[in-house]
Amino acid sequence: MKKQAGFTLIEIAIVLVIIGLLLGGVLKGQEMITNSKIKRTSNDYNGVAAAVYSYLDRYSALPGDDPNATGRWGLGQGDGDGVIENAAERALVWSHLRASGLVAGTGDSNPIHAFGGEIITQDGGNGLASTSICMNSMSGKIGEILDRQLDDGVFNTGEMRSNATYLQTATNLTICKHL
Repeated sequence: MKKQAGFTLIEIAIVLVIIGLLLGGVLKGQEMITNSKIKRTSNDYNGVAAAVYSYLDRYSALPGDDPNATGRWGLGQGDGDGVIENAAERALVWSHLRASGLVAGTGDSNPIHAFGGEIITQDGGNGLASTSICMNSMSGKIGEILDRQLDDGVFNTGEMRSNATYLQTATNLTICKHL
């Protein structure tokens, strides 16, 4: 009698179960990482808003628009009209916040959020009527989650708005939240 070589049905089933468990663990790990990044990004919105309000409270001017920044720190200054309206003032926002000790780092470069895009402050981002905190390079899925957490979940209403709809396939969205 010849002996047959090969795997039994039970051995194959055990291997498939092990592969399923490994894939489930990897997918769950990726989901946890994404959720952590969403939480960090949400905290970034709140942290930048707190820093801007603290600056406004201390110096009676918006960072970037502060007409006394040159005398205070030797940095560029804004025109003091209460609006962060141009590229020069947008760049000064981070210099002023960092010089005041409200945000870590040095220089005027925009900080990077957890998904790799820049955090920008500007006036009227995505149709909002006043100063807003904007984050670019967001996917539609992440934008929708953030909007649901921080506002109403609709891309073009409320205090948080996107430059396009939250399609699952959308990439490179800019999402702005009213200060």
